[in-house]
Amino acid sequence: MANPVHAVLLLIVVVLLPLLFSLLLWDPIAVGRSAVKIKKSAELPLRFRYDGAFKILQVADMHYGNGAMTRCRDVPSAETAGCSDLNTTQFLWKLIHLEKPDLIAFTGDNIFGTSSTDAAESLFQAFGPVVQYGKPWAAVLGNHDQESTMDRFELMSLISLMDYSISQVNPFPASEKQQRIDGFGNYHIRVHGAFGSALANTSVLNLYFLDSGDRAVVNGFKTYGWIKESQLTWMESTSQKIQGSFQAPALAFFHIAVPEVRQLWYSKIVGFFQEAVACSTVNSGVLKTLVSMGDVKAAFIGHDHLNDFCGKLDGIWFCYGGGFGYHAYGRANWPRRARVIFIELNKGIKEWLGVESIKTWKRIDDTKLSKIDELVLWKNGKE
Repeated sequence: MANPVHAVLLLIVVVLLPLLFSLLLWDPIAVGRSAVKIKKSAELPLRFRYDGAFKILQVADMHYGNGAMTRCRDVPSAETAGCSDLNTTQFLWKLIHLEKPDLIAFTGDNIFGTSSTDAAESLFQAFGPVVQYGKPWAAVLGNHDQESTMDRFELMSLISLMDYSISQVNPFPASEKQQRIDGFGNYHIRVHGAFGSALANTSVLNLYFLDSGDRAVVNGFKTYGWIKESQLTWMESTSQKIQGSFQAPALAFFHIAVPEVRQLWYSKIVGFFQEAVACSTVNSGVLKTLVSMGDVKAAFIGHDHLNDFCGKLDGIWFCYGGGFGYHAYGRANWPRRARVIFIELNKGIKEWLGVESIKTWKRIDDTKLSKIDELVLWKNGKE
C-alpha cells in the first residue's frame, strides 16, 4: 500500500504547484516565447518612509497606442515632427526620476483602444517605465481601454499580473451569498505607518480604486459609465471595517467624474476648468456615499483632459490629473501634466504618528518640469 504522505506530496508537486504557477506566477510577456518567470512582486504592505512621507504620482489619460508609430495630437506645429507615444514615455520617466514616488496611480484611458492594434503590447509599453522603476503601481480603467483586442476583465487581469503591480480585478467574495461587485478594478490598498513606530502594523492611510465604467445607454440615450451601487456598498463596508481600530484618512481614484463636479464651475477652484465635465447622466450617489463614510478626504479623476483643477464639494476635494498622454487630445500651447499627492505623518515626541497633512501639486512637461498650483487638501484637526 502506498504511503499516504508520499501520495499527498506527489499531488502537490504534480498537480497543485503547476496550477499555482500558471495562475499566480505567469508572466504575460512570455506568452508565445515558451518561457515562464515569477512575477516581480511589490513590497507589501505599502508604508510611509523613514522621513514620515508618502508620495503618489497620478497619471491620467496616457492614451497609449502603438509607440513610435502613434502620432501626437494637439501639439505646437514646431513639435509635430517625430512626436509620438514615446514622448509620453519620456515624460513619465522624467517625472519618476524627479519626484521618486512611492506609488504611481493610473486613473484610466491608459491605452487608446482605437489606435492600438494589440492591447497587451500597448499595455506593456505604456507601463514599461513603472515596471522598470520597480516600485508599486496601481491602475483603473477608463472608457477607451477596452476598444482594442481585450475586454475589461482581460485588461485588469493582465494589469494585475504585471511586475510590481498591486492592482486587483475585484475583491474575492467573502461568501457565496456576497453580491458580485460591478466592474473590473475595485480594490482597497493600505498604507502602514513608518517602521519603528507604534503604527508600523496599522494602516494610517487607505486608498480606494474604483471602476467608473465606459459607456452605457440609459432610456435610449448614450451616456458615460458610472460607479454602481454594489461598488459603493463594498467601499462603504470596507471603510467601516478598517475604521474600527484606527481613524485613518482615505483617498479615492477613478476615471469619470461624478455629476456634482459640474457645480465647481461656480465655486473657488485651484487650476483650470476649460471643458465641460463629461460624466454620466446617472447620479448613483457617489458623493453622498463618500460624505457618509467620513474617511475620504479627496478623489482623483481624469477623463476631461483640459481640466486640471481641484475643487471642494461637501467637504471632499475632487482633483483632475490633467491630460498626460501626447496621443490624447489636448491644447497645443498647454503642456501635458500630471498630479503629485504628498502625504506627511505627524511627528510625535519619539516617533511618527498618524497622517498630519495631505498636499498636492502638478508638474507640467516644459523645460523645467515646472511645479504649479501647490495646495493643502487636508490637515489633521483643521478640516
